[in-house]
Amino acid sequence: MTAPASPLRLAIVDDSQVVRMGLKALLATERGITLVGEAGKVAEAVTMAANTRPDLILLDIRLPDGTGFDACRRILQERPQTRILFLTSVIDDKLVNDAIRSGGHGYLLKEVGADDLVQAIFDVAAGKSVLDPQATARVLDLMRQRGGAAEDPVASLSPQERRVLALIAAGKTNKEVGNELGLTEKTVKNYLANIFGKLNVTRRSQAVALFVTAGPGGN
Repeated sequence: MTAPASPLRLAIVDDSQVVRMGLKALLATERGITLVGEAGKVAEAVTMAANTRPDLILLDIRLPDGTGFDACRRILQERPQTRILFLTSVIDDKLVNDAIRSGGHGYLLKEVGADDLVQAIFDVAAGKSVLDPQATARVLDLMRQRGGAAEDPVASLSPQERRVLALIAAGKTNKEVGNELGLTEKTVKNYLANIFGKLNVTRRSQAVALFVTAGPGGN
């Protein structure tokens, strides 16, 4: 596990004070992470994010005055560079879908192990997308229910665009994708822009989710 060169500014949003205290205790001594704020409601989260400028927010879904999806949209509208990692105790098809559509960059269940959580935090902060295995299974099931390959949006991508997206889905950064395919980082960014346009999405996590749901046939 490699910590970033400069400390990652992290905030926690959860309606449970006990959960926030537990997460703070776990992460406070983690090298490479600086806890900069916490909140228990949507409104508090938006204000906190504006004031503390976190690089990444651990965000619960169920909040007293709305949902984590509401908070995610409002925070990203003001600070699009912020990374959002949903950390929740609940999962179903709609929640996973809403998390992706709200712009979140990862979705984990609270039962995740401590080391895996820390690794996911660093991965999401580095530009990768993280989905809990159960969340991935939900997305795959949802795609099958919607008709499978017949409605596969990834089919519109060129072979090279699919290769780029496959590597992104595998957790590669733009630079790593470029190294693997012999492309410059700028070229990878251009491919991603084209991919986003064809898939009608605006974020990597959304594109990755569509790629995952396409299954082997979309590769």
